[in-house]
Amino acid sequence: MDESLRIQRLQQIPSSVEFESLIESTNIPAVFTGCVKDWKAFSKWNPSNGGLDYFEERAGSCIVEAMLSRSAPVFYGDLRSHERVLFPFSTFIGYCKQRIRNTDCGRGVCSELEGHGLTGPDAEDAEDAPEQIYLAQVPIMNVDNKEKVQLETLREDIEMPEFLERKVLASINLWMNNAQARSSTHYDPHHNLLCIVAGCKQVVLWPPSASPMLYPLPIYGEASNHSSVALENPDFSTYPRAKRAMEYSQKVVLHAGDALFIPEGWFHQVDSDDLTIAINFWWQSNMMSSMAEHMDAYYLRRILRRLADKEMDQVLHKTSSTGMGEMKRNICELHSNGKADHRGDDLDQACEKTDSKEKEVHQRNLLPELEPIAVQMLHELVSLVHEHVNICDQSQPVQSTLINDSAARVEGECKKIVTANLFNLEDDPVAKILWTLQPSTLQHVFLAIAYNFPRTLEALILHLLSPVGAEVLTQKFDEMDQQITEDDRNKFYQVFYGAFDDKFIAMEAILNGKESFALQAFNNVLDKYLGVNLDRPRPGVK
Repeated sequence: MDESLRIQRLQQIPSSVEFESLIESTNIPAVFTGCVKDWKAFSKWNPSNGGLDYFEERAGSCIVEAMLSRSAPVFYGDLRSHERVLFPFSTFIGYCKQRIRNTDCGRGVCSELEGHGLTGPDAEDAEDAPEQIYLAQVPIMNVDNKEKVQLETLREDIEMPEFLERKVLASINLWMNNAQARSSTHYDPHHNLLCIVAGCKQVVLWPPSASPMLYPLPIYGEASNHSSVALENPDFSTYPRAKRAMEYSQKVVLHAGDALFIPEGWFHQVDSDDLTIAINFWWQSNMMSSMAEHMDAYYLRRILRRLADKEMDQVLHKTSSTGMGEMKRNICELHSNGKADHRGDDLDQACEKTDSKEKEVHQRNLLPELEPIAVQMLHELVSLVHEHVNICDQSQPVQSTLINDSAARVEGECKKIVTANLFNLEDDPVAKILWTLQPSTLQHVFLAIAYNFPRTLEALILHLLSPVGAEVLTQKFDEMDQQITEDDRNKFYQVFYGAFDDKFIAMEAILNGKESFALQAFNNVLDKYLGVNLDRPRPGVK
């Protein structure tokens, strides 16, 4: 977990200005200890002090909508896993009383219930006391749907915290369970202040950047703000990244009187103890309220582009430590030994056999001037190209096939290049070689190939360069451009592209590969952050 995202626990309640400038603006959760202990609700709603009878008297006849879960005690937000049922609030209070009777007899609670008694239809309904029911998001106040407010009569028992006094609230809601309950992992599209009136809740939180580990449901779905990963028996074969989800999480425990600020977009999963009562406030963030609608398309493109760039960067830097480390160790050994292996000599010998007319055109042979590491990398690249070429004349010695460039002409039908379509750096030997090279070494290697093995260079760029290879190559070119003079830059690209029969085809091949890499990164972003997989339908939560 990034330390800059660490959740604060504050003993002193901030002012509205302090909250906005020091807490809300950071978009990082915070716990306010004892924030709601002065509420009327804190004493009047306490189930151990006649709170259930108070509810029954004040709001028992109100019709409330509850979640009926098929997977209790887990309550998933996916509409396929639960249904909504309507009944009088007094019916649910009856379930709560029966729950207390069943679990707390002998601890002093039953005497209170017996004193008040359970009579009438509530007593009959409480015989079953279904634990699959959860009063989730029962509106006490709602700006957009005033007609759907169900428990407005309880509003006077709630005091809006002073640090929210300048906020325009979207809604106030009651959350109440009669048995232990677990909410599925989800985020809210508003800032949220969760206040515990009675009982205890444990909240696990993830920043929005952890979305890839939580596999959000498709953005076009009815429960798009929920995770696809089941809380119980998660399927890591389907959701492999979820194995690391807890590495990005933080856990807080809230007791009666505490409040938790949950910024918009933060995923959270809540475990509630028996008979926990909570209130939450939702309000729109300054960011969303100030975002002009006509700018949505632009912001969407900017954000997707930034996420795609981040994805490409992660792919390039998240290489296999074993494979890349081994290659770097070999390079260091070459430096320390001051010489390359015998394959460098093979290249020198092959160079002597290079077509004399070709030499006259270029008037240079860089092979004898190459440092050992460059010779080694040159041989690796040439070998990789020729390993993917099928020569018609199978009787030709392998050594000359690998080294003699004239034997590896890309023209004609007597050979076939196996085209790479790789996205991961660790899977692509060509990209791995390019990635390890310093810009100056890469410059010398490609000049040597262009002068001495132009057809091999053509095969490498046109047929063997994968999308990740094209991205690495252009990044290395950018680094090289920053380190050499303009004159040397112009000479390098003149020689490099001059090795091709048509330099524009080479440029297009590199550009197409680079854009293919970016497209795959974009598809990864859609999958990881929006739950949209263009290759196959995403499984739903059951």
